[in-house]
Parts: sequence; structure tokens; C-alpha cells
Amino acid sequence: MKKWSIDPSHTGLEFAVRHLGISTVRGRFKKLGGTIDTAEDGTLKSVQVTVDPASIDTGDPKRDEHLRSADFFDVERYPEMTFQSTAVRSQGNGRYAVSGDLHIHGQTRPLTFEVDTTSPVTDPWGNLRAAASGTGKINRKDWGLTWNQTLEFGALLVGEDVKFTLEVEAVAATPALAR
Repeated sequence: MKKWSIDPSHTGLEFAVRHLGISTVRGRFKKLGGTIDTAEDGTLKSVQVTVDPASIDTGDPKRDEHLRSADFFDVERYPEMTFQSTAVRSQGNGRYAVSGDLHIHGQTRPLTFEVDTTSPVTDPWGNLRAAASGTGKINRKDWGLTWNQTLEFGALLVGEDVKFTLEVEAVAATPALAR
């Protein structure tokens, strides 16, 4: 088994949610980390990610403060969001369906999302690195993020479905040159 550390400076978690039923607001979380385990042949085995919800950035400081408040993430009470895989199913050619437990806002629910991986490379400093892209969708209400307003024309102020993209670069625990 090979252990990898997520490189937070080369990793990002972005999301998109409908606003007023007519447009999409995008944002990201700036602080996250975690670990990945692979078999010696590179087959993905497990994923663990921790995200700081207070690091949310939508490009609008006032909106970000509202998202950090008790109306949404309540970062004072819930300072972490976590994902721990429970199953990884290969779909061939470096593609996987990753299932696990997503913990947000004091609620833990199952989540499955798609992941595409790259073959490892050795960086200029002798570290073995690999990358992966994950995509999925959640309904925020399933995790207790229920604040909303129904507008007079029937649309929701904030959409319930949240699409996410996770771009990960990870570094093997043992440098490539030490192998």
C-alpha cells in the first residue's frame, strides 16, 4: 500500500449553485487537505479529505460571511467538513466511482462521485506526484443546509443542488528517488 498526502497548494474544491433560478454562483474552499491510499500498482484504494468551511470564497465578502454564519455552514459550531471513502470501484482506464461518508454541518450522509486519475510522475525535487479530478452533486438540504427564500415567481433564492469539482495533486510519502 502506498500513502499519498494531498498537496493543498495544488488542490482545489470548487462548487456551483443556482441563484434566483436563473444564474449560477461559483465558489471554492481555499483550505483543505487529506490522504489517499493506492495499491503498489497505483490502483486507488481509499480517500480522506478535510475541508475548512470558513475558507469559502465566492468572490463576494458579504455573501461569504453569510455562508459562514448559522444560516449555512455555521463554522463556529462545525469547523470541518470531511469525506472518508468506504468503497472504491474501478471503472477502467484510471476512472473510479468513489463512495463514502460526507460529513457537513453535523450531518453524515453517503456520497458517491466520479474520479479520474493520472499516472504518477517524478517532480524536479524527486517527489512522486499524481493527480485526480472528482465531480459530483449533492442536495445541500440533506446535510441540514436549509436556509432559503422562495421568490414571488416561485424560484428559490439559493438552489438546493450543489455541483462540485475536486482537483487533487498528491505527493507520495516516500520520495521517488529513494525507491
